[in-house]
Amino acid sequence: MLARLASPRTGGLLALALVIGLLPFGLSNNYFYDVAILVGLNAIVCVGLNLLIGYAGQISLGHAGFFGLGAYGSAILASRYGWPPLAALLATTFAVALLAYIVGRPILRLKGHYLAMATLGLGIIIFMVLTTEDKFTGGPDGMSVSPFRIGGFVLQVEHIWYWVVGALLLVAVWLALNLIESPAGRALRALHSSEVGAEVVGINAAEHKLMVFVISAVFASVAGSLGAHYSGFVTPAKAAFLHSIELVTMVVFGGLASTFGAVVGAAVLTTLPQLLASFADYEMMVFGAVMIGTMVFLPRGVVPSIARLLASRRNADSDDKERSA
Repeated sequence: MLARLASPRTGGLLALALVIGLLPFGLSNNYFYDVAILVGLNAIVCVGLNLLIGYAGQISLGHAGFFGLGAYGSAILASRYGWPPLAALLATTFAVALLAYIVGRPILRLKGHYLAMATLGLGIIIFMVLTTEDKFTGGPDGMSVSPFRIGGFVLQVEHIWYWVVGALLLVAVWLALNLIESPAGRALRALHSSEVGAEVVGINAAEHKLMVFVISAVFASVAGSLGAHYSGFVTPAKAAFLHSIELVTMVVFGGLASTFGAVVGAAVLTTLPQLLASFADYEMMVFGAVMIGTMVFLPRGVVPSIARLLASRRNADSDDKERSA
């Protein structure tokens, strides 16, 4: 039992739940709650994106497009057509999953920088559609979004939104960890190591790549829908190329092929700009210096590098004890 609790999977989930449960004691006002909610939403997207990039080895530079589609889908259905927000979220998620399935079949045949360019093009197309179809989306100025209602209950208070997003983040991490430990997850790791080798042993590379692409799109869509209802307003910037780069950077910063690394990367890179606001004109310079320093000294990402360092120290301590004995 103790060994199971100490495992990275169970122990990590418990640690994350403990952080989410205790964090409100340090959040003194709504601004800090707002930052924490944004961290949770970005972390949900990054957990799904890490499955695609970190485990399957398939780069995506247009993932913010799925986030934007989730946001606008829920906004349009709930605000313009009067759908219940939960029904709008579910319908939008299904539509985004279907789109990812249709689009993913041809573009996932590409590899390397060709795949990166294809996903970049997909993200740009989504951004342009959201920007130009002002009849539905409000154009570059964006559109307002109705509050999230479930029956007669309205989610408007930051404290409640924090617990909703925190619970969904735990669910996202749990789903990702279960997928990674399943036969499908082992197939994804095999694809990352060698797609040809994986196919030789009977793994359907195309099927597994498409599966994880759709799953990552669903994670992004759900986070986008929730973010739209939480903020009450949405603009095409949610689907912009820069947002896609931010999401990929969070995954790489936290550590590829590390679910908890994706959460840490989202937490650090979402809160760091807020902490550096006092540097005024030098904010981006300091931010860039922190990024460069981290990747130089922790090249595998924050979580895997620290875990490797701790493991090395434990092994060194064990060797010293054996020599002294």
